[in-house]
Amino acid sequence: MRKLIPIFILTAAIALLSGCFRTNTVTESTTTDVSSEITTTVSETTTLSETTTVSETPETTAKSTAKYAYGVFLSVEKNLERLGDYETVVIDAQHFSKEEIEAFKTKGHRILSYINIGSLENFRSYYNDYKSLKLGKYEHWEEEIWINVSDPKWQEFIIGKMIPELVGKGIDGFFVDNCDVYYHFPTSDIQNGLTNMMKSMVATGKTVLINGGDTYLDAYCKSGGSWNDVITGINQETVFSKIIWNKNKFGIADSDDHKYFVNYIERYANQGAEIYLLEYTKDKKLIKKIEDYCKTKGFGYYVSDSVELD
Repeated sequence: MRKLIPIFILTAAIALLSGCFRTNTVTESTTTDVSSEITTTVSETTTLSETTTVSETPETTAKSTAKYAYGVFLSVEKNLERLGDYETVVIDAQHFSKEEIEAFKTKGHRILSYINIGSLENFRSYYNDYKSLKLGKYEHWEEEIWINVSDPKWQEFIIGKMIPELVGKGIDGFFVDNCDVYYHFPTSDIQNGLTNMMKSMVATGKTVLINGGDTYLDAYCKSGGSWNDVITGINQETVFSKIIWNKNKFGIADSDDHKYFVNYIERYANQGAEIYLLEYTKDKKLIKKIEDYCKTKGFGYYVSDSVELD
């Protein structure tokens, strides 16, 4: 998905972004039983149009004076100062200049840039150059198509142009989206194409968070690769929550999905991967489960009730 993934509603609320967001932080750690089954009951009052956010990250830097640790703002295209309450922010750095990014970082912030390597959005300036690589339609995102990531033309664009340009702007890392192309088109060519691009990002020495992409990452490791060849961490969406697209609502993750993703992130966390959760809800009980779980595990998290992450 173009704008969902760090990654990924705390107890002290503030008004943020002209009243569009409410953000909270939690200072006390509460142990939670992560093996307890999550109910599938959906809160009928939670809609995609309402916006509440929460964030936390595993560690903060001493230089930062930000109130909140981690936030994902993929639809913000100007005025980074609006995000000044967050230490680490995920943005689409294609919309910002090197000077804007550097100015924001001098105030103690850390910037991860969204990069879409598995699909192509029609609003990108380079859409017409690569739309011929289409593999299929992207469900729920009409402006987006899955593309053939193994094609040399796409490889050259991402590795030879996009990655160097983003690094040149002074970003601290990558928030990599749509490696799930391998889930839909599970061929060795697609896997190898993703791997080439992921390794190129890791080679920069920057943070590389894979947003989703569990099928690809597991397949790569099962084929003999090591997770830290291709990522430094994971941002996983909807571990505790879910998006009910046909009802324009958020709900609670189905039990099987929850257990699957908990197993997935904890397996890699136990090997040293940095973990972030990105959740969508305003259900207070569910928010508390997310907070307790992440604080117990030392994971970062961000909770929003806007799928656009604006």
